[in-house]
Amino acid sequence: MNFLQTLIEKGLLRDADVAAVQTAQRNAPSKPVHAVLLEGGFVKEEQILPLLADEFGMELVDLTKTTIDPATLRSMPIKLVHRRGLLPLSRENGTLVVATGDPFDLYALDELQTLTGLNVQPVLASPREINRFIKTHFGVGGETVTAMVEERKDDVELLEEIEADDSELAKQAQEASVVKLVNEILIEAVNERASDVHIEPEEHALRIRYRIDGILQTQTLPPEITRFQAAIISRIKIMARLNIAEKRLPQDGRVKMRVHNHEVDVRVSIIPMIHGEGIVMRLLDKTRMVFNLANVGMLEDTYKIFKQIISRPHGIVLVTGPTGSGKSTTLYSALNEIKDEATKIITVEDPVEYQQPGIGQIQVHHKIGLSFAHCLRSILRHDPDVILIGEMRDLETAESAIQASLTGHLVFSTLHTNDAPSAFTRLIDMGIEPFLVSSTVEGVMAQRLVRTICSECKVEYEPHVSDLPSDFPGVADKNPPKKLWRGAGCRKCRQSGFSGRAGIFELMVTNDNIKELVVQRTNANQIRLAALKDGMITLRKDGWRKVLKGMTTVDEVARVTASDIVF
Repeated sequence: MNFLQTLIEKGLLRDADVAAVQTAQRNAPSKPVHAVLLEGGFVKEEQILPLLADEFGMELVDLTKTTIDPATLRSMPIKLVHRRGLLPLSRENGTLVVATGDPFDLYALDELQTLTGLNVQPVLASPREINRFIKTHFGVGGETVTAMVEERKDDVELLEEIEADDSELAKQAQEASVVKLVNEILIEAVNERASDVHIEPEEHALRIRYRIDGILQTQTLPPEITRFQAAIISRIKIMARLNIAEKRLPQDGRVKMRVHNHEVDVRVSIIPMIHGEGIVMRLLDKTRMVFNLANVGMLEDTYKIFKQIISRPHGIVLVTGPTGSGKSTTLYSALNEIKDEATKIITVEDPVEYQQPGIGQIQVHHKIGLSFAHCLRSILRHDPDVILIGEMRDLETAESAIQASLTGHLVFSTLHTNDAPSAFTRLIDMGIEPFLVSSTVEGVMAQRLVRTICSECKVEYEPHVSDLPSDFPGVADKNPPKKLWRGAGCRKCRQSGFSGRAGIFELMVTNDNIKELVVQRTNANQIRLAALKDGMITLRKDGWRKVLKGMTTVDEVARVTASDIVF
């Protein structure tokens, strides 16, 4: 209560919140008061740590600026690292300096002193940062691999029952240690906002990488994890209801689970490789997805034109870009923008990634002949106003979409092209007559995803003209902007300087000039030049606009787009 009073006096805690904090403490008596405050969102970590340090007379250290002695790490009792969250920093003259995030846990410090025979000097550090350093130095799942030190309730809850046979492989995969290890990998991926988990077997090791904000990041793993490779793969197969005995053919499956109250869909793809089976798990966190055009990163002028196109009564609207460029998110957001009680929307997808209320969704099933084209022929009898086709993969699907648009339906779909003008030539190459393409395609949106600057460590800087690309605004006339922004790196963004992603867009509206060029089978470059004359903003230019607004960086736009300058 004294500590709560201190927080109130400092203006960090409201009197009205005290009762709620005390109730939370009674419900979790084993948790220290600062953990209850942080988990309940009553205070921020950076506010409470200095006060805790003063209260206990401890030094507060920033682990991101601290060098840890590897030899000290190796001599540390592993169970205290994982179970008690103690991180050894240095050892000198019989004194072991240890970082803790819980100064109330005196028993852990006494136990460490007894096990090591050293004088333990505790310092206070961020619990989140300690946990991150433990995973960095000891590996994801290190606790499980090293030993089963403590039984605790799994944080991963499967939402569908799984079945396993009585084979030896299945029994190994269902062992508590293997189950916990796979759960640790998935929990860490969800906590780090990873979109994919890559489990890659190598000759003498197992590599796990998370794709975070579009960039693959290798996770540190304990070397002993290689021994569990077969069991890990079998466990994931069981979760995804796949055949654990089949190791020669690719398999695809799905897992529905709940992690820390987040409902997550996991799409599992397994491919046999030289050193074993490689696994990629695509994580779809339903609770974090908000399908709204305002959230995808569209600037006001692009949004206005796109809104006009998707509000038309018929025609085809295409979104193009490579895999993982956010096409599905943009299409779902567009559907939500026009969805109302008077509009019937049906989608045909492979697979259905996000279930949307008020929209009829069909899952393609190629094994039984339920293709995109077959679905399209049938759903027209259901009198839809708007149809979404997951992807125009072949001539049959494209022809069905063209017919649907000609009979008074608005059709949304995706194509794999590098820019918006190439969509027309791609459809013609598929075998669609140019006059049909020109009369049905109302607009094409090409897009990419760029990482956005972390709001916690965003700083201004004055760019030098030599550091900017030649097509950056102001470089040609040697009058570049006086200030731009970048991320300095902090705990929140794992020192990357980026947090989250946003889209950059190239929207081309089909006007009479474009239609004439398409009918004449003009190449994509000529269509592109005509669109630029009519005011089309390219991906690169839209990226530069977002750099000037402080949303992303020059390097990030240069990474995902090609220069507009033709040499």
